[in-house]
Amino acid sequence: MSKLIALPHTAPFAPEQIAALDKVIGASSSVQRAWLAGFLAGMDAAEGKQPAAAAVAGPKPKLLVLYATESGNSEALAAKAKQDAAKLGFAARVQDVADADVQSLKDAGTIIAIISTWGDGEPPQRAAPFFRALMGDAAPRLDGVKFAVLALGDSSYAQFCESGRQVDARLEALGATRAAARIDLDLDYEAGAKTWLAATLETLAPKNADAALAGSVIHVDFHKPAAEAASKSSPFAAEITAHHKLTSDRADSETVHIELSLAGSGITYEPGDAIGFVPENDPALVGAMARAVGLEGDAALHEALTARYDISTLTAKQMKDYAALTGDAQAASLAENEAERAAFLAGRQWIDLLEAFPHRLGADAFTSLLRPLAPRYYSVASSQKLVGEEAHLTVARLAYEAAGRARLGVASGMITDRLRAGGSAKIFVRPNPHFRLPQNAETPIIMIGAGTGVAPYRGFLQELEATNAGTQAWAIFGHRHFLYDFLYQLEIQDWLKSGVLGRLDLASSRDQPEKRYVQHVLWEQRERVRQQLDQGATLYLCGDAKHMARDVDATLNRILADGRDEKAGQAALDALISAGRYKKDVY
Repeated sequence: MSKLIALPHTAPFAPEQIAALDKVIGASSSVQRAWLAGFLAGMDAAEGKQPAAAAVAGPKPKLLVLYATESGNSEALAAKAKQDAAKLGFAARVQDVADADVQSLKDAGTIIAIISTWGDGEPPQRAAPFFRALMGDAAPRLDGVKFAVLALGDSSYAQFCESGRQVDARLEALGATRAAARIDLDLDYEAGAKTWLAATLETLAPKNADAALAGSVIHVDFHKPAAEAASKSSPFAAEITAHHKLTSDRADSETVHIELSLAGSGITYEPGDAIGFVPENDPALVGAMARAVGLEGDAALHEALTARYDISTLTAKQMKDYAALTGDAQAASLAENEAERAAFLAGRQWIDLLEAFPHRLGADAFTSLLRPLAPRYYSVASSQKLVGEEAHLTVARLAYEAAGRARLGVASGMITDRLRAGGSAKIFVRPNPHFRLPQNAETPIIMIGAGTGVAPYRGFLQELEATNAGTQAWAIFGHRHFLYDFLYQLEIQDWLKSGVLGRLDLASSRDQPEKRYVQHVLWEQRERVRQQLDQGATLYLCGDAKHMARDVDATLNRILADGRDEKAGQAALDALISAGRYKKDVY
């Protein structure tokens, strides 16, 4: 085969080098040569050098990868999408909707929106101001803008992927052109997201791929990769060095404190981060499930149901899929009737469906109906500056009765009932950069929490003690009974005496005839709250999302309205969120 290109003999290489390069470059395609040019430019960029000459290409098309996240999944996908888009010739950038101005969307060019739904149909808390602005009358027309939406959610909630659906519909209503059909993804989103993003970017990519690639620099990390850290796919088996109850035997529910050794793991965390805990299902429930489908002696299925599949959550889609797989007319009728299906799903799990409509199934057919068993996340209740190679967790045992059957939380039941000191737990860290202490130690903080919502604040207070920061810290903590449920009581009182904690207000909801919650303390102390906020204080909220968080938000709205209407209070609250001065870790 004849050479298509030959290096000139004047090239700044030795003759044998010219021959070697000639052999490779001479038979290369235009795309391969463009890639190599970018790669070499990347080497210069990595060394802080500018290339002597650069191929000139036309302006790159703009692409905004917009994300709304609660746990970091959308953010990670957005970063990967930007990286892949740059390789295809886009001038790509990533932006958290919490930092985005709705008015700027009209100049975005093309938008890929990766939107998580939090709770039952709500946007992530930091994204709430952006959502209100996007849905409001003042949102700009987006004619000429292209868009595509990837929605993340949890199908165990009725409003599955609702936030992504709302963004998708609203962008179209504002005049933007849909470039790809929206995709709604469940907890096992990774493979679907990868395929969708690749196809969408390929569809949107500049048509002159060679020219776009020639004008690009291929960014290369020439550093030796560090050892892989513990992750969801590769957790660390941490020894449990302490495990004891925090609540009295007379408490309504049980909460435990556990300490995990991180020795040899290389794991680091900051107060405010979460520990991902990899659970296993209750052996008794696993056995009941296997018996229900006629596979009691299948050891491989038993292992899979124990460690790989979610056997507690039952969704509407799973009911429909089970009815279709088994051909059960009664199950199909129930699954298709929305009202009856909702009534059946309330409080029920897979075992209830299998016992109500029993069928023998093959292992593969059965497990094809199940969702992956997801990690559970717990706010870290310690500071490494004080405890070293340890991580502490505060876990409340979830136990209840529904549809005549006793139920137990998958992870909390395992931690409280089946784990003990000397055992181990598979863990990893999920950073939460949006729930951290202020960088300026002089910034006052107000910590609001109830029940196990005290956990991250224990980490904050340990950090303040270890650093002798002198931060003005005010805690407003709620529990049911002062004598039975006041978690970490002695430690908190010691911090109050030493001055690490400047002020403590408690709300014991069951110690008097009228229930008293943290929002009542806030309202009673509203003048102090306004004063602290005027001094630049940062607000924190941790605990139950469904009731406490909404009640606290409503109370803060009233406090910040200060006699004005609700819209004024909401605007003031949104301003705090946008400024990073109202941080939530709710569940």
